[in-house]
Amino acid sequence: QVRLVESGGGLVQPGGSLRLSCATSGSIFSRLTMHWYRQAPGKEREWVASISDGGSTNYTDSVKGRFTISRDNPRTTMYLQMTSLKPEDTARYYCHQFSRGTAWWGRGTQVTVSS
Repeated sequence: QVRLVESGGGLVQPGGSLRLSCATSGSIFSRLTMHWYRQAPGKEREWVASISDGGSTNYTDSVKGRFTISRDNPRTTMYLQMTSLKPEDTARYYCHQFSRGTAWWGRGTQVTVSS
């Protein structure tokens, strides 16, 4: 059974920083592309960033230069370092992988950017 558990969310002021973690188990983590998504209230879930098994990264335009995705293969954990946070970054953040022919999602961690 694949398990994804996000953590690190919270309430932060505009301009602040947070680091999200996604701890995984049950899959061959080092061989998988991993993704972060987010969903704001009343909006559809949107892709935020991806990191390939080789470490190549991609970001949605709205977070480029502010967010950094990374991975620690021995710890089977993925991270999202978020800086210069804006109120529009407020959302529930989810990690995602596709393995064993199935799309796996965590339960998410809430990020709220507000003064």
